[in-house]
Amino acid sequence: MLCQENTIHYCSWTFVVGGLLHLLHQITSHIPYGRYVNTKSTAMMVPAKAGWFIQELPSFLVPVLLFLTTDSLPGIGRHLLLWTFCLHYFQRTFVYSLLTKGRQSPLHIVVSAVIFCSVNGFLQGHHMLHCTQYHSGWHRDTRFITGLLMFFTGMAINIHSDYILRNLRKPGEVSYKIPKGGMFELVSGANFFGEIVEWCGYAVASWSFPAFSFALFTICAIGPRAYHHHRYYLEKFKDYPKSRKAVIPFLL
Repeated sequence: MLCQENTIHYCSWTFVVGGLLHLLHQITSHIPYGRYVNTKSTAMMVPAKAGWFIQELPSFLVPVLLFLTTDSLPGIGRHLLLWTFCLHYFQRTFVYSLLTKGRQSPLHIVVSAVIFCSVNGFLQGHHMLHCTQYHSGWHRDTRFITGLLMFFTGMAINIHSDYILRNLRKPGEVSYKIPKGGMFELVSGANFFGEIVEWCGYAVASWSFPAFSFALFTICAIGPRAYHHHRYYLEKFKDYPKSRKAVIPFLL
């Protein structure tokens, strides 16, 4: 398959502009997701486990299918980057979705996520397989090594934070509690912080516009959610640690 340069270029810019618009939208309103779902809404809902599996699957499946239909993939750096991207979505699709205890999601949110993940899976996979070019020693480049260290650090924070959140309540409990331990000692949105570090790391390791655009979109999409969670905790719990920030330790 030939590199679709124009498609990659316009998709990347769409992520940049769309992310910034999404950021502005979330400043004044909540996305109807998780704790912010209107329980009185008549909208069709999708169970949490099924919703997460369905919406995350394209980000794993599309790059894998592109790989299987590609004749060759020279360079260890490109191999590592492609499977690093797929590793995150394998975990989110086949592990996190089965473990989550989250609330059901509106169907239109799941459909929107499926579309986004399909486009992003193609964007990252096609660019890595058919467009980008790295020198033979890219896997020893400082940017590559630093980026992957950031990625796996962020992934570890994300998974550990999700573990803490899942185990906050005992069976049958429905009330929210203050998360403690790990990065939650520094920020209210520790799971979001971990994912932001992941994709910023991937952007550094890839050193590409498509990866940067996705990292920026991630920041714009889940950064405000971390802020809304932080504000929710401060309003709900009088004893909530005042030293915690929303998403960036010691800063924001």
